[in-house]
Amino acid sequence: MEEDLNQIVNSSSYNGEEEQQEDPESNTLNQPLVKANRTLSSTPLALVGTKVSHIESLDYEINENDLFKHDWRKRSKTQVLQYIFLKWTFACLIGLFTGLIATLINLAVENIAGYKLLAVGHFLAQERYVAGLVMFAGANLGLTLVASVLCVCFAPTAAGPGIPEIKAYLNGIDTPNMFGATTMIVKIIGSIGAVAAGLDLGKEGPLVHIGTCIASLLGQGGPDNHRLKWRWLRYFNNDRDRRDLITCGSAAGVCAAFRSPVGGVLFALEEVATWWRSALLWRTFFSTAVVVVVLREFIEICNSGKCGLFGRGGLIMFDVSHVTYTYHVTDIIPVTLIGVIGGVLGSLYNHFLHKVLRLYNLINQKGKIHKVLLSLTVSLFTSVCLYGLPFLAKCTPCDPSIEERCPTNGRSGNFKQFHCPKGYYSDLATLLLTTNDDAVRNIFSSNTPNEFSMGSLWIFFVLYCILGLFTFGIATPSGLFLPIILMGSAYGRMLGGVMGSYTSIDQGLYAVLGAASLMAGSMRMTVSLCVIFLELTNNLLLLPITMIVLLIAKTVGDSFNPSIYDIILHLKGLPFLEANPEPWMRNLSVGELGDAKPPVVTLQGVEKVAKIVDVLRNTTHNAFPVLDEAEVPPQAGLGTGSIELHGLILRAHLVKVLKKRWFLTEKRRTEEWEVREKFPWDELAEREDNFDDVAITSSEMQMYVDLHPLTNTTPYTVMENMSVAKALVLFRQVGLRHLLIVPRIQASGRSPVIGILTRQDLRAYNILQAFPHLEKSKGRKAH
Repeated sequence: MEEDLNQIVNSSSYNGEEEQQEDPESNTLNQPLVKANRTLSSTPLALVGTKVSHIESLDYEINENDLFKHDWRKRSKTQVLQYIFLKWTFACLIGLFTGLIATLINLAVENIAGYKLLAVGHFLAQERYVAGLVMFAGANLGLTLVASVLCVCFAPTAAGPGIPEIKAYLNGIDTPNMFGATTMIVKIIGSIGAVAAGLDLGKEGPLVHIGTCIASLLGQGGPDNHRLKWRWLRYFNNDRDRRDLITCGSAAGVCAAFRSPVGGVLFALEEVATWWRSALLWRTFFSTAVVVVVLREFIEICNSGKCGLFGRGGLIMFDVSHVTYTYHVTDIIPVTLIGVIGGVLGSLYNHFLHKVLRLYNLINQKGKIHKVLLSLTVSLFTSVCLYGLPFLAKCTPCDPSIEERCPTNGRSGNFKQFHCPKGYYSDLATLLLTTNDDAVRNIFSSNTPNEFSMGSLWIFFVLYCILGLFTFGIATPSGLFLPIILMGSAYGRMLGGVMGSYTSIDQGLYAVLGAASLMAGSMRMTVSLCVIFLELTNNLLLLPITMIVLLIAKTVGDSFNPSIYDIILHLKGLPFLEANPEPWMRNLSVGELGDAKPPVVTLQGVEKVAKIVDVLRNTTHNAFPVLDEAEVPPQAGLGTGSIELHGLILRAHLVKVLKKRWFLTEKRRTEEWEVREKFPWDELAEREDNFDDVAITSSEMQMYVDLHPLTNTTPYTVMENMSVAKALVLFRQVGLRHLLIVPRIQASGRSPVIGILTRQDLRAYNILQAFPHLEKSKGRKAH
């Protein structure tokens, strides 16, 4: 029997994968930024932020080995209550800290940008226009320089919005250094610098990332190098609970950005989370409730004038609760038109941004200096446009019937004087020479049908289309929400102006609908966006037409290309598993997929140290099936040479065994007390797969290790005749890292496991590389 088992184990080959280096010149604009793998189960590279990293999968599956089962049996009711209490405590702390940091960012941005605009206004009042430009551009360059240098030198993963990486993490992809303390600090300071510099980006995406960083740091007890070793934190020392905390953090971040608690929960459910349950829904809602309480408290404080130049600040963009809107059946035509335009423009924006990101990647590969210079170039171009274009607009006389002060050269206001004479204002300066949040408030303003001329709105729209394409992708923290809102609100207000007396809908409402349509056309969200805009505007009357606009825009956009976040996931090379398998996957079985891979590497239940060391050195696999002699009665009909699948052991656990030197001088199974004495259950949840610093002597190589107590005895398995489509659905919904393929017929001398499927094996791109004939059936389905 032992010879048969050894023959099966030794027939397996060890396939170490080499890193695939990227040749920038060989990439076309349609390929990912990092080369995709052309073989199944290879170690992938991906862009996390702006840094190329090795990507591994997460272990969301419960590892039911002997240690876990023993701990589960002895867990008292007090420990269970403590675990539940800590979950809710962390949900509260995530909301509290996210709300405080969001307030800090808003205060800093409004005050820095406010003093900058006051200084520019001082030069404008003296008609020193060149000095004003130098001051405006110089301040913006300095702020951009700080944000860019921090991202490039200290935390490359802080660049960009962070939402695609969060979405990938919750899908089961480990994104290295994405949720560290350094990343969070750089994200906070960088967001303040980039937004205050007037760049066409928002703080909404970074706030989502900051919320997830807070959640991750709380769950693991602090930064990697200074973790708290409190005993109660051991409950969260696993990927499953960390996933729940990060989901709460993402919802809290959206709530902090838009003051939208329900919208934050729905954003996490609709856009970023792959796995969901009712208990998680309650905790995310609790986190967002805490965030909105914190924000409301600071709104009250700032309204009393205790926040410097903050004023109303960026905590709420557009409150129209005091405005009564009326619309009729005939208004369905312009509302439908807004939805169609939003879907078309959103898909066009996604298409061109794809090309720009490919171009920026070629520039960024030249080194850190080029990344910083690219950011400064975009900042200088933005500053010149924001300051210079208002000179092209005509001065408009102030309407004496308007209660608001007109004109003004202060940091905010709806009627900026700029270079105009007394009693006149520049409508384009009102939109450009201000913070992005104030620009949204101004263009969303209601009962101001004649405030902005059509020419100024066209200039504003074209400028922000250009800035929206070329600003996203530079090495600074950036969000996509605000640029898309600015673009959408511009064409929405223009359509409202064209409709004129033919519609009863206010131009400010057209701007809101335009922003919603472009966001749905680009991001392809509906329910969460609808609720966010509902809470943002604080008016239930907008609900029916907002729903219509969002549904039309998403439908139109989906007919052209994927959502912007899916495009970024593809560009970064993150192996994201989509919810719906490709139709041609029904024509391929997992057995055929397993045959395209090298033979599976297996271990015996009691294995030699030398064999374990050899496997770890010569493979990059993260799990290995453990085989044993089958103990079956003669009447079972399996014969004396039968072999059973005992379970699956993780690479990290093998490394831990070698580091602890848990070796046996003879080949035997250990007692339960021996294992518990050496391995606390919570210690096995830690990722420890660095094998380089383990030194094994030649005498130890001849010893044995009993793998039975550490083996997951209930791994997920599929029959070899199951379709790849069905296996993909199982893999994604359960959150697996490994899926074993077992034969239909168990025969004597045949291995009970014929392959292992991982995330890479189930990706459509990788499957088509191994089975190119499926591409033809894919094309026929498309037609």
